[in-house]
Amino acid sequence: MCFVAAVLHPWRHRSAGPQVRVKRDWIIPPIRVSENSKQVPEDLVQIKSDKVFTGEVIYMLEGPGVDQDPKGLFEIDEKTGWIKSKMPLDREKHKSFKLKAFALSPSGERLESPSTIEIYVLDQNDHRPEFTQKEFNGTIPEFSVPGTSVMQVTAIDSDDPLTENAALSYFIIGQDSFPPHSINKTMFGINNKTGVIYTRDVGLDRDVVQSFRLTLQVADMSGVGLTSTGRAIIHISDINNHAPKFHPTTYIMNAMENKYIAELGRVNATDKDQKGGDNWRIKYTIVNPSGHFAIRTDPVSNQGIIYVVKTLDYESQAEYQLIVKAENEVRLKAPYEQIQSATVTVRVMNENEAPVFYKNPIKVTVAESTVPGTVLVSDINCEFLFRFEFIQDPENWLAINHGTGQITARRSFNIRSPHVRNNIYSAIVKVIDQDAGGISATATMEVNLWETNDYPPVLIPLSGTVCSDRDRDKLGLLLSAVDEDMSPQADPFTFYIADQNVAANWTIITLNETHAVLQPLIDIEKGEFFIPVVASDSGSPSLSSDALVNVTVCPCDSFGDCKSYTAAIFETKMGISFIALMIIMGCIALLLLLLVLAVAVKGCTRQNIRKEGGLLVGVSDDDIRDNVFHYDEQGGGEEDEDAFNIDFLRNPNCSLPRGKQPLRKDAPHNLPSPTYPRKPPGDPTDIEDFINVVSEVSFIGNILHIFRSCHILVKKKKK
Repeated sequence: MCFVAAVLHPWRHRSAGPQVRVKRDWIIPPIRVSENSKQVPEDLVQIKSDKVFTGEVIYMLEGPGVDQDPKGLFEIDEKTGWIKSKMPLDREKHKSFKLKAFALSPSGERLESPSTIEIYVLDQNDHRPEFTQKEFNGTIPEFSVPGTSVMQVTAIDSDDPLTENAALSYFIIGQDSFPPHSINKTMFGINNKTGVIYTRDVGLDRDVVQSFRLTLQVADMSGVGLTSTGRAIIHISDINNHAPKFHPTTYIMNAMENKYIAELGRVNATDKDQKGGDNWRIKYTIVNPSGHFAIRTDPVSNQGIIYVVKTLDYESQAEYQLIVKAENEVRLKAPYEQIQSATVTVRVMNENEAPVFYKNPIKVTVAESTVPGTVLVSDINCEFLFRFEFIQDPENWLAINHGTGQITARRSFNIRSPHVRNNIYSAIVKVIDQDAGGISATATMEVNLWETNDYPPVLIPLSGTVCSDRDRDKLGLLLSAVDEDMSPQADPFTFYIADQNVAANWTIITLNETHAVLQPLIDIEKGEFFIPVVASDSGSPSLSSDALVNVTVCPCDSFGDCKSYTAAIFETKMGISFIALMIIMGCIALLLLLLVLAVAVKGCTRQNIRKEGGLLVGVSDDDIRDNVFHYDEQGGGEEDEDAFNIDFLRNPNCSLPRGKQPLRKDAPHNLPSPTYPRKPPGDPTDIEDFINVVSEVSFIGNILHIFRSCHILVKKKKK
């Protein structure tokens, strides 16, 4: 098939040799069609198949513009192969079309492979350029230098951007100022290619002109084609070139004492910069306000509001002189102006107020042993008619002068009082202003008590045991002390032996601040020793006490305990008197005599029991225990009491005949009586053994009681 203005043979073959034919497709050049053509339908190109075919060839066309969207733009003559445009084309909608052409036999068989045909739509300048915005807005600071860029405007053209149809140029064709006619010279220019608007001249003063309105034009064909217009608004922004100024510069204000005042008064400063902007806002400061005053800015009026942050006292200061300065929040630009200031006089108004303590709480520190009459707080009242009194003094330790307020100690303090917490005793003082109609005030008085050394330490324990010579390195006697004082008048304690002769054989080793160990230095015989020990505290001044420690030296076991206490008694170094020894021997003889009598009585009792059959066991071989049944039951109450009679156990001779058993309510009556193998009771019986054991225990208890009495008597004799 060919394309030229006449016929295209896109399926033409070229021979590769005399015997073999190699098929090669032709490169078909694109077909160019101008848009908006009014000659429709218009023949575009004719295609032909060069294949030898005796029958009729049918040509078909498919693709966008034929049987695909947008449909109906092109068609082909089935017999001649002419491709035609059916309606005008629009390049802005479709820039090109790619179609496929087919050569078919009448039966629908493809005679050739499909061939691609491209149709390009040629652009015409049929669209005007348009600005991308109806109105452009820009801002430039006042007093900007010429050449300063303001903003960029843009426009678009729907024509082919590769042609002159879309080559745009920008122009400024009008300038209006606001207020009108404030500036008559041309202040702005525009770059024809880029659309950037810039300043051309000086004189952009916002106090003179606030904004400009520019009329813009854009044209295609590099400025000679189609045109359209637009608008740009340029605002002149404010810079901080004006300093605030006070009007007036002096102010007088009145303030009531003892009150927080949210608005004491206002100072007024004005700024010529744009109202409401950052350059217009004023920041006020008070120079050396003494901490009583502060100032803030009213965001609406831009005035300074002075208020009281610390209550005033007329008696302390009746008038204040304040210096208030005003400056912008934004840094001032050239030309600089001096910061303005104003003077504010604040007069304090006096009111009839309650008296106020200079210190609350009133704190004093004294010793708990303070002498009565000691001055704790000096005179408070100097010139006013005040009356002072205590309204709370739990221990009545304090006294106050009702006229001057001088506080003294009524009596000594006691740091162990329940009203003293953390060494602090609290009382409440009340003052009444008799000139002001009885207005009063209260304050807390805190008396911090520090401990004095009132009590000496008491040594503990006063007796104990120490291991003998070969075991003395194991343990000693642990000593400590108890002091009713508190720190720092108590521990650490110091322990030492008062007698130098005793100190040659004994020593005290300090363990910590409160404990020490008493140990012998040499081999000590077993017995009792009295060691004079002195215990002193760390108070100021230090107090001490002495005591005799009764130390028993004895042999010890592996745990450090004495093996025999009586050995220490008999082997004491000090010895036992003859009378005490005789008392001990008499007690031992008495114990032996009682033991012989007890054995004799016990033997006679057992012999009588064997002869007479005993008091608790019946003569009959039928022991009452043969009639006791085992039920494996608990409880039972009154029903179980009828099963047997407890008297049978107390006196077997009163038992019922063996042939007549007691009536049972908890078992059937027709059952035969159970028969158990009989075994003669042992001698003594179980109950007899129990009674005899109790007797023996009582006898031994009496013996121990006698021995204890003898021991006490010996100790008294020794003393």
